[in-house]
Amino acid sequence: MARTRTSKAWMREHVEDPWVQKAKAEGWRSRAAFKLMQIDARDRLLRPGARVVDLGSTPGGWSQVAVKAVGRQGRVVAVDLLEMVPIAGVHFLQGDFERDETVEAVRALLDGRAADLVLSDMAPNLSGIGAADQARMAGLAEAAAAFALEVLTPDGAFLTKVFHGVGFDALLRDLRGAFRTVAVRKPEASRGRSPETYLLARGPRRADPEIENLRA
Repeated sequence: MARTRTSKAWMREHVEDPWVQKAKAEGWRSRAAFKLMQIDARDRLLRPGARVVDLGSTPGGWSQVAVKAVGRQGRVVAVDLLEMVPIAGVHFLQGDFERDETVEAVRALLDGRAADLVLSDMAPNLSGIGAADQARMAGLAEAAAAFALEVLTPDGAFLTKVFHGVGFDALLRDLRGAFRTVAVRKPEASRGRSPETYLLARGPRRADPEIENLRA
């Protein structure tokens, strides 16, 4: 099937994107690596010895950044439905993070200890219908938040990609009920015209009824 003008324009933009070129030059698996680095430079999420879970990790850009930052004393567990080419020092699980057995496998790889940080740069397969894609994105972020609430330390943090639009305000409200603080971040490496942004939530509230909104 011949490419449409839109797909050709996207490919040209992608190839010419300075962040894509920089990622290739420096050996990062995706331009998304710079998004995490830029957020971390501001919020200091990654530190030596930290335990990190990267949801929807493939192709591995965020896991690369995380494992470099936490060092040998830390632990990075990556989870995805798709296969991921191995990264030295990263423990990869191929599976569905919403399934109980996957949660238990993550806990085992963390040696039974809680995580300091849960990352999610996931996005659904896009249909091109804005409202539908935004709603599906919000649902994916809610599922990731529910996972984070299960595995984080009391001072842990959760960073997730979201789209502005349908479901954004409700998700932001629920996260503010389930975590002590929630901040909105738009890193420089995120394309300005893209609806994507990131929510950074810190300090899960263990006994707050709002948590049930995310776990339901």
